Amino acid sequence: MNNYRLTVAYDGSRYSGWQRQGNTENTVQGRIEDALSDIFGHRIEINGSGRTDAGTHARGQTASFMGNTALSEEKLLEEVNRRLPGDIAVTSVTAAPERFHARLSVRGKTYVYRIWTEPWPNVFERRFVYHLGKRLDTARMERAAELMCRRADFIGYSSLKKSKKSTVRTVRSFDVIDLGGEVRLIFNGDGFLYNMVRIMAGTLVEVGLGRRAVESVERPFVTLDRADAGETLPAWGLTLEEVEY
Repeated sequence: MNNYRLTVAYDGSRYSGWQRQGNTENTVQGRIEDALSDIFGHRIEINGSGRTDAGTHARGQTASFMGNTALSEEKLLEEVNRRLPGDIAVTSVTAAPERFHARLSVRGKTYVYRIWTEPWPNVFERRFVYHLGKRLDTARMERAAELMCRRADFIGYSSLKKSKKSTVRTVRSFDVIDLGGEVRLIFNGDGFLYNMVRIMAGTLVEVGLGRRAVESVERPFVTLDRADAGETLPAWGLTLEEVEY
């Protein structure tokens, strides 16, 4: 039995998230599993590096699965993409060590959140940017982002009500890039809680609009209360850029 590692890119606009669900077949994981199962002639189940919400995109999602086939990795890549819809692509198929697991082996992730600040819509990329339509004070946002770079309990920046597992995470870097008409927020960390990136992004937007003080971003680390953080920004502005192993 061989262990395979996949790199996957997708436009998540029309999917109910990454994870296979019992009440819908319209998930990215489900579509890839169907394609692989057709190739291998029996049911294939894949493990992703983590879930992405409905509407969230990916350039570098990672998945792994076990299987036997006489096909080369190049031919397997060709065959799986031939069976996938145009908004999902497997960009690489490689042999992986026996103990490699797409979720359990993760050491870090990079997410990008894109905010469109012009008053008119970004017609050609509207599915991939959040249309705020207002200018942001990126200098204030940069100072606030620095305060968020830490190892701490991030449950106050999550939609989780409670968790039996640890909610301590490390945000290694949080960059604010002003591209003129678009502000990009780039997050890198060892892992992210449910809605954590979108809530951190929403909090920074409130700082950039002058609706909250820069120092207020520290309060959720003290109170561990979701109410002390900002709004949850829409999923379509978020892309999983890279997974580190």
